[in-house]
Amino acid sequence: MHIEWLEVPGGTCRFGDDARPVKVGTLLWTRTPITYAQLHGERRAGPELHPVTGMTHAEATETARALGGRLPTSAEWEWMAGGAARRRWPWGEQGWTPELANLRGRGLDTTCPVDSHPAGATPEGLLDVAGNVWEWTARSTMGGGVTLRGGSYASPPLYARTTFRNAAPAELASPGIGIRLVRQS
Repeated sequence: MHIEWLEVPGGTCRFGDDARPVKVGTLLWTRTPITYAQLHGERRAGPELHPVTGMTHAEATETARALGGRLPTSAEWEWMAGGAARRRWPWGEQGWTPELANLRGRGLDTTCPVDSHPAGATPEGLLDVAGNVWEWTARSTMGGGVTLRGGSYASPPLYARTTFRNAAPAELASPGIGIRLVRQS
């Protein structure tokens, strides 16, 4: 299965809780988190259209390079998810419902195919920006951690808001963390 890249025009992200202005260039993003089907030939097992999980940050970084992209910065991710309008959710201002994202309360308690929630897409058409799996970013935190964005199937809806940041140890290989790639357009 090939990787579909969608363009997200650049602009000034009002980043984080303090809305600090950060310039973000126009970038190509993977339409979904990377799936097992897109890693065909790798030694990973899993349902073909589910997001790849269980990678440490170093493995995620290397996989991104091997697939022709990189992990996004936290500001790039927030810009992609919230846009110039600084949407509260990737799909807009409407609160979460189970049709929009795979989050705690939906009843799955595991990942699902990345195309299961088309109603939760961003205006540019990116899927699973909220829920299903947290997404590794390129941003390190104090203490050897790395910023995660988007929430997972085990997260309460609050964690899937476009400005919510989480962190995990770089060496963590979790069933709730995957990757979405970015590259220059």
